[in-house]
Amino acid sequence: MKSQRVSVKQAYLLPVGSEITVPGWVRSRRDSKGITFIELNDGSRFKSLQLVVESGTVPDETLRQVTTGSSIAASGVLVDSPAAGQPVELKVAGIELYGTADSAAYPLQKKGHSLEFLREIAHLRVRSNTFGAVFRVRNALTHAIHRFFQERNFVYVQTPIITASDCEGAGELFSVTSLKLGDLPRRSDGEIDWQQDFFGRPTYLTVSGQLEAEIFALSFGRVYTFGPTFRAENSNTPRHLAEFWMVEPEMAFFDLADNMRLAEEFLRFTIRHVLENCREDLEFFNRYIETSVLSTLEHVVESTFGHLTYTEAIQALQDARRTWQFPPEWGQDLQTEHERFLSEELFKKPVIVTDYPKVIKPFYMRVNDDDRTVRAMDVLVPRVGEIVGGSQREERYDVLVQRIREAGLDERAYWWYLDLRRFGSVPHSGFGLGLERMMMYLTGLKNIRDVIPFPRTPGNAEF
Repeated sequence: MKSQRVSVKQAYLLPVGSEITVPGWVRSRRDSKGITFIELNDGSRFKSLQLVVESGTVPDETLRQVTTGSSIAASGVLVDSPAAGQPVELKVAGIELYGTADSAAYPLQKKGHSLEFLREIAHLRVRSNTFGAVFRVRNALTHAIHRFFQERNFVYVQTPIITASDCEGAGELFSVTSLKLGDLPRRSDGEIDWQQDFFGRPTYLTVSGQLEAEIFALSFGRVYTFGPTFRAENSNTPRHLAEFWMVEPEMAFFDLADNMRLAEEFLRFTIRHVLENCREDLEFFNRYIETSVLSTLEHVVESTFGHLTYTEAIQALQDARRTWQFPPEWGQDLQTEHERFLSEELFKKPVIVTDYPKVIKPFYMRVNDDDRTVRAMDVLVPRVGEIVGGSQREERYDVLVQRIREAGLDERAYWWYLDLRRFGSVPHSGFGLGLERMMMYLTGLKNIRDVIPFPRTPGNAEF
């Protein structure tokens, strides 16, 4: 009878004596006293499966081609393993060779590789221990995100990637055009004639799906969008990407307090899911990347988040009497050093800061009665700082028009957004979570380029 084809992960769950076939890629090979030991991994779990090939069971011509990086399918019987740290191994009866690899040229030898080097071989780095763990965690996290919202009757909305509006008002947008850049059509005043472009107007890659998500929230009540967003900020830092993924729920009839509760519940739920489903991977990060990964995540899951206003936060920072790289001052945004102090030292747990000055926040955030602050919220967590940003949205037509004008934006471009305030407006709120920022928190990795499959940064669009 033909043996059962299983993954490495499944193989560890089967009883000794099972006849199986396991396909995968060879991580390493060594020969000792007529026996060949092969480490096989297929990405299904962190731990590889050891294959034991006794002399004469596999043709020498085939065995010679089983080198690091080659792809094979090994058939045999699961047996108890005498080696420490692995309960079973596969006693091989046959090997089918799929693809060979020049072991001398193969970049992923069984040794330590820097993360910088691995970024240069993004087409192969996912076979390494580190990046295998990263993308299993990312997979579990995305599943948890959808599960959280679907179990709470949110509607998943696919908002447009191409947009004519700037949600943040910062102007850091990638233009989308079909015009020939070397021969741009001009109007009589010398300006570009956008009417000849594909959409008949300037368009961009979106920085957020929030505004469009609000359309659906004001019809379905609770919605979320989850997709790629883009920012043409020329920041070559470990915390910035030109292309990244955002999770953005929007909820009708939610005030700021409702928004805070949902964000707290969301973070605890998704972190708990990853802890339960990627323990082996997280233990690797805890051992080799950041020794506080597990303790921090477990602490968040068990914590009730703290809360203080921006004004109270500034006062607490000034009262700390320490030397800051950026001295805290009312009217200035909080820096990472401030955010980490509040969560790591003042509260010693996640904390939500609310009611920021309106001059440093986008136009769509609801203005408080003091006319100086808005109903904004940032969730700060130990080790990272801000991980979620959100607000109650401005539902009053006249106030929103004034805010758009103050931001120097053309209100005509937001006619439909304003219409939502003219026809059945309600209090509503939402927040955004950067998937890659959350991944850095879960893994302890310090560079955002190491938690996305193919990073897009200034001067780099490889792969």
